[in-house]
Amino acid sequence: MKRTPLLNRHLSKLVASLGHMDEIVVADAGLPIPPNVGVIDLAVSPGIPGFLDVLDVLSQELIIEKAIFADEAGPELATRVEVKLAHWAAETGKPIEQEQVSHEDFKKRCATAKAVIRTGEFTPFANIILISGVPF
Repeated sequence: MKRTPLLNRHLSKLVASLGHMDEIVVADAGLPIPPNVGVIDLAVSPGIPGFLDVLDVLSQELIIEKAIFADEAGPELATRVEVKLAHWAAETGKPIEQEQVSHEDFKKRCATAKAVIRTGEFTPFANIILISGVPF
């Protein structure tokens, strides 16, 4: 049994397969997923699991160097994401660049992701692209 909090075998495999600059998306329940992009569907019911819950677990497994989210995210969600990213950067000792783009541009960018992790989140625009970094 693993010692780290990430128990989902599909997420573990995805994290282990990431190289520098690979992109993954953590998405709310409604984000359209482009054809030919792998999906790890965690959604069970509205809000389960939540977007931030999945980010919490991923933050203990991943080094990221950049995060992209939509301009349209409400101020409360944007602040929560920014705080989460700041803690993530502090824990890893690696700065995390942040970029905000339009939701339309965000959806287009998803087409180049290695995978989309679909949560049960119902908060509008609760989506983020994580760009993998390196631990050295």
